[in-house]
Amino acid sequence: MGDQATSGSHEGSGEVPQALKLTDTDRALILHRSRVGLYWALAAQAFTGMLVVLGAWGMAGKDAGASALIGAAAYFVPNALFALRLLLGYLGPKHPGSLAFFWGEFLKLFMTAGVVVLVAWQWGGWLDWLAFLLGLLGVMKGYVVLLALRRLP
Repeated sequence: MGDQATSGSHEGSGEVPQALKLTDTDRALILHRSRVGLYWALAAQAFTGMLVVLGAWGMAGKDAGASALIGAAAYFVPNALFALRLLLGYLGPKHPGSLAFFWGEFLKLFMTAGVVVLVAWQWGGWLDWLAFLLGLLGVMKGYVVLLALRRLP
């Protein structure tokens, strides 16, 4: 049983693993990587959204471009507000926890769904739905750019 304790395995030994202890330097590094990761994610989403908008405009005209822009903004704006809330939380003495993250994620998705319903109700007649959905999906999948560039936080 002594070998298990030294090897780090607590399985079957009845021992409770100790909590991970982080130094102030470790915490500062994690905090920095979190902030930089948020910036990179927003930049990648803006980049993919604009690629879809320009592609829709170039291939199908200004209505398709406007529809793609509305679709991209439907996800990007709530996501940017959520990221801003997280960044402001990092500046304060108490950093946002997992509960704040999940509530923020819920509100972001709720706002996005609300914008989609509002757009369908107000502009459903002229909206190019394919371009709108591609704009929405382009921003939602912006992390693929980070994967390709190996820049995931």
